[in-house]
Amino acid sequence: MHFRRLEDANLSGKTAIVRVDFNVPRAEDGSISDDTRIQAALPTLRAIRDAGAKLVILSHFGRPKGEVRPDLSLDFLLPVLNEHLGETIGFIDGSNAADISENITLVENTRFEAGETKGDEDLAKRWASMGDVFIQDAFSASHRNHVSSAGLAKFLPAYAGLSMERELDHLAQALENPRQPVLGVVGGAKVSTKIDLLKNLVDKLDMLAIGGGMANTFLAAQGYDVGNSLCEHDLADTARDIMTAAQKANCQILLPIDVVAATEFAANAPHRVCGLNDVKANEMILDAGPETVEGLLDAIDRAKTLIWNGPLGAFEITPFDTSTVEAANYAGKRVKENGLIAVAGGGDTVAALKHAGAADNFTFISTAGGAFLEWMEGKALPGVEILKV
Repeated sequence: MHFRRLEDANLSGKTAIVRVDFNVPRAEDGSISDDTRIQAALPTLRAIRDAGAKLVILSHFGRPKGEVRPDLSLDFLLPVLNEHLGETIGFIDGSNAADISENITLVENTRFEAGETKGDEDLAKRWASMGDVFIQDAFSASHRNHVSSAGLAKFLPAYAGLSMERELDHLAQALENPRQPVLGVVGGAKVSTKIDLLKNLVDKLDMLAIGGGMANTFLAAQGYDVGNSLCEHDLADTARDIMTAAQKANCQILLPIDVVAATEFAANAPHRVCGLNDVKANEMILDAGPETVEGLLDAIDRAKTLIWNGPLGAFEITPFDTSTVEAANYAGKRVKENGLIAVAGGGDTVAALKHAGAADNFTFISTAGGAFLEWMEGKALPGVEILKV
């Protein structure tokens, strides 16, 4: 993918409007409990300032739905940004460009404006009047056709920030121009939330491992009795269609060949490993079995590129996190020792890989959630389309 990068922009003496993602989690006392997104934006903000440009920062926070809500104000970020950037940060509501008086200005929560989520052109014009160039650095918001994500590009030249560049470069490395063979690992609870994802991936991958609750739907579609497991029986035809499409595309589907079953969903509940034909009516499949894990590790050995989305079992509770932990750590090991390209993201994926202690060993982990999933589904992302050359 060819797109306009920060290095392509002439920033000296200009004012850059930068879309970042400061929608950070906060503790009950108001403190920021995880500053990952702030840290991700700092290199771009510093690079723009060092290039001789003023900064106008845009971000949403929460879901105010067009209402001004003091509890969702971005004012809590001012001391944090001041500490990281080392200068006074202006703070305005974005109604008047003349309000900008500092070298760095934070605009109040973009979603206080009803027109933000509607892509309102009048709002885009008003915000565009605050600067000369638009820097999109929030991949996590790029799947939204909002004013601050894409609409500003109608009135200003648009470039990717450093965080966005890194995201797009790694995603291209994983799915657009990958080293083959390519293995996908897709887990999670329900097939219904990932139908488009699975349909897109079977045309692009050499191998696709399906785990978590969604694997039960595929097993049931093949005629196995999954007992009391989470299963979308009404999607059996869809599961069979996906398997047929995979066969036509020469994509090998990897499903569990043995499972870990229990009668209750609780940490350290009594459990057993059994075959697919041996799940009892009162049992739930809560994880993949050891033979399945071995098969997945063999697939990781064969792969040159790995794309991971979703856990393989009930990773939140022991011992049903075993398959996720073992496979994630093995993938991380192959990255270090054999140059495997391993990219992960979306939903519970980040939490699962952190739980496994493998997150730091992957080539790249996207925290974008919905945008990562839509990219994997093959959908055009408005906040990315505006950057293409």
